Amino acid sequence: MNVMYRMMRRCLLVSGLLAMVIIARAQNSSYINNHKFIATVLSNYYGIPAPVILSIATIESSGGEGPAAKVLNNHFGIEGENYIVNRRGHKSRYKQYSNEISSYIDFCKLVTHKRFYNRLKDNDDCRLWVKALSHAGYSELPEQWEQKVMSVLDRIEHESDVASR
Repeated sequence: MNVMYRMMRRCLLVSGLLAMVIIARAQNSSYINNHKFIATVLSNYYGIPAPVILSIATIESSGGEGPAAKVLNNHFGIEGENYIVNRRGHKSRYKQYSNEISSYIDFCKLVTHKRFYNRLKDNDDCRLWVKALSHAGYSELPEQWEQKVMSVLDRIEHESDVASR
């Protein structure tokens, strides 16, 4: 009886985790589709590939559902001033934006100040961009961040390949 209970519990856990992954993928696809236009416009202006912009925004904002994205319109985890104080009297370290487009623009401006920018500007190799940002200290956990961004990037590129057929 005890073994059966543990097996059922494990099956429920695995099923729940699988459902969460499926929901997260759908949420991320929706986020990507909703922000593709702004990423494309900014890509043309700043020379940063749109898939790079989208994949970083997707990771950093948890598909637009993270607290910094929802409350502060910060879709890239950029640190800075904000005027929001939570129930416990704490302020976030993340920058507040008037809208999400401002967050996207600020991210692109931030990237233009990185040493590697002039070398990579207008280069379509998304992996080079992600590696350069990772090595430039964009994330506190560069290896994990790079893997997550690359995973979303692969999905974006795969969906683009499928759509173009």
